[in-house]
Amino acid sequence: MAELEFPHLFLNTVPNSQQYTNPTGGGSKFQLPDRPNRIQHADYVRNALDKIWDESFTLKEQRKAVSLPARTGTYVEFESAAGFELKFESLETRRSGIRLLNVRAHENPNGSKTQRATIFVPHGKEKILADKVRRYRDEDTPKDQPKNKPLVESVENLRIALLHSFWNDDVGLIPPVDAPHACEIWLRTPTKEGEAASIVVFREVCEALNITLRDGHISFPERVVVLIEANSQQLTDLISSTDNLAEFRRAKETADFWVGMENAQQAEWVQNLAARLSVDAGTKTSACVIDTGANNGHPLLAPLLAEADCESVDTDWGTNDEDGHGTSMCGNVAFGDNLGHWLQTDTAISLPYKLESVKLIPKSGFKEDQDLNGYRTSQAVTRAEISNPEFTRAICMAITSTDGRDRGRPSSWSGMIDALAAGVDDEQEARRLFILSAGNVRNASDWANYPDSNVTSDIHDPGQAWNALTVGAVTFKDQITNADIANIYTPIATAGQLSPYSTTSMMWDSKWPNKPDIVLEGGNAAVDGTNFTTQLEDLSLLSLNHKPQLANFTGNYATSAASALATEQAARLHAQYPNAWPETIRGLMVHSAQWTQQLWNQFSDPGNSHKANRERLLRACGYGIPSVERAMSSASNSLAMIVQGEIQPFQEKKKNDFKANDMHFYALPWPKEALNDLPLDTMVTIDVTLSYFIEPGPGEIGWRDKYRYRSHGLDFNLKKPTESLDEFVTRLNKAAREDDDTDYGGSGVDWQIGEKKGRTRGSIHRDWVEMTAAEAAEAGVVGVFPRSGWWKERPYLGKGDSKARYSLIIAIRTPKTDVDIYTPVAIEIEQQIQV
Repeated sequence: MAELEFPHLFLNTVPNSQQYTNPTGGGSKFQLPDRPNRIQHADYVRNALDKIWDESFTLKEQRKAVSLPARTGTYVEFESAAGFELKFESLETRRSGIRLLNVRAHENPNGSKTQRATIFVPHGKEKILADKVRRYRDEDTPKDQPKNKPLVESVENLRIALLHSFWNDDVGLIPPVDAPHACEIWLRTPTKEGEAASIVVFREVCEALNITLRDGHISFPERVVVLIEANSQQLTDLISSTDNLAEFRRAKETADFWVGMENAQQAEWVQNLAARLSVDAGTKTSACVIDTGANNGHPLLAPLLAEADCESVDTDWGTNDEDGHGTSMCGNVAFGDNLGHWLQTDTAISLPYKLESVKLIPKSGFKEDQDLNGYRTSQAVTRAEISNPEFTRAICMAITSTDGRDRGRPSSWSGMIDALAAGVDDEQEARRLFILSAGNVRNASDWANYPDSNVTSDIHDPGQAWNALTVGAVTFKDQITNADIANIYTPIATAGQLSPYSTTSMMWDSKWPNKPDIVLEGGNAAVDGTNFTTQLEDLSLLSLNHKPQLANFTGNYATSAASALATEQAARLHAQYPNAWPETIRGLMVHSAQWTQQLWNQFSDPGNSHKANRERLLRACGYGIPSVERAMSSASNSLAMIVQGEIQPFQEKKKNDFKANDMHFYALPWPKEALNDLPLDTMVTIDVTLSYFIEPGPGEIGWRDKYRYRSHGLDFNLKKPTESLDEFVTRLNKAAREDDDTDYGGSGVDWQIGEKKGRTRGSIHRDWVEMTAAEAAEAGVVGVFPRSGWWKERPYLGKGDSKARYSLIIAIRTPKTDVDIYTPVAIEIEQQIQV
């Protein structure tokens, strides 16, 4: 490849905006179990409802008799037949106060699966459900089908809701009756204005039940999350006492990784480098490390991390690092994996960004008196922004939960990351770039099962956040130079493979994002002849010790170290392109990533298609290893164009009925002549990345249709060389009419990943296509179009006409290094700017 030496080209092109046409009809058929006796099934459901109302009334009277708080309605749990789903959307009647609270998948002892949904029915509204059953029993539609058939016939069982009806976590994590644990309580809040009142009422109930409610809460559309200390009996009492519950989850215990110290290095090396080290005086870019604090008294941090830029979410903790993890993270954020090299040079080193540190936890594994993790994370971000409000920052957080039990499901923590990234509830609508570690395969004994242990170990919370750049670990460290142990231990992974520490999303449901997004060096582990595994300094990254009086250097490893390296790259990109949005920086890093052949060999199956294997790679290691050179610059034969745009995904066509609104089409400044000058058989790659931030809507209510987690979706496609612009618009319009995440207008474009093989998960999408130079010359139009989300499907929340930002990156690459496709495009863009 030619030397990467030219800046990427940012386009000021105004897109050609086209509105969708929205014909009616379509949709998939809802499958129902066989109900041969309509009257018998209706009577069964009606009798079960009557029993539930009797139980609820009796419970209410019993609690009132002993002056205990009592709810003013009934929680009901519905269950589908095995192998079928509930028509749970029809259970809700908002105007009457009947609300759908959560939807959960349930696996029975025999292996069959059912779906369960919990609703709240206010006292006095019981007849609404009864009338739905009555109409099913006695009335027909014009097509001679029972009224409300999908709803009633989808119900197999129903009962008054108990603790398990609200528990959206592993049932083994329900606190025992004699041991309170921290639990997340997800409260339903019909309106933003009613949120404060809901918390006040809930606090009064907790006081009456002697339940500890901790300070702080997290807000989402129709949900607010609080943290309590409770045992199972107290959780049951809550269900009997209050009306606004939606779901319960066990609070996560945050943990990070013990960092081993290496022998002290000669202090002269440190002093020599410190004397050559500085930060660019005019920089407005920072790398903010949210961790265990940082000891900026270390000679190599003192020039980069000012005392005023050290903060803590709890002033009682101070800002210094008593654990070591935060300081080692700062070391790799500052120096990457090049500290050893820089120590041995004599040149001056000036970083284009400065460091910030916010202490989120006092030490690894901290859990005592723990607040909501998402709430504390938002506090940490706020403290950094108050200190340097004018700075653009890359936010690094390698603090995760101790496990991956969410399996891709949004949590309060990941949801808060998504909300902070998207600028939700921020007066300035400030977007933020979060770089998160994926979490690690924690048990050393599991490393012996590499790479199967990576496949079965899930990304840890909050690494499933859609808007964050989640970083896994690869390794190139497979040499043990310590002669004393070189004949005892062998590196587990070979160079270019996934690190033994790295977790994956390979076991996740297909609806969740591909995580990690990228992988970077995270070190290796070693095994001996007895299958005993261990960490070695030889296989770790060199970083800084938090106690320089004892040792200046230490080892860092795993996805923590990998996320630090990613933050270094992101901060350099921010400094290089100060006007680039956080969405763009994330997009550039994903856009520059590539899989090693070792990763391909490791996770591809010879029996699968190439697209199926690429889907496995996305789940194991994202888009691969980002190249800071490719992310930073274009080349004469490798051109990247960037559009930062805003689109209104939906528009109200009639009252409370929103439809897809705009498609954006970009007729790009295209190196058509240069491409036509190439030999006819020259293959050219067109690589497209679309990065945007969604507004989260967590809370387990089915995660589909109007209850989607995402506020909106976006996708892209490329004009085929042989079709006209009108035909291209028609093709995308057809895809838009479906709006069911199955048709992406991909016909005729042979994308390498493919719309149906994982490209469109999450909120960053990348794909590439290879074609001849002559074909590429005719393919210079890209379309961006919206997909459904809760902005559209829940109009009562008032967000249906909201606008959304996106960053679109389009690259053209030719294998010939002596061709110049960059200059003609740069000249055309300059002429457009002058006009």
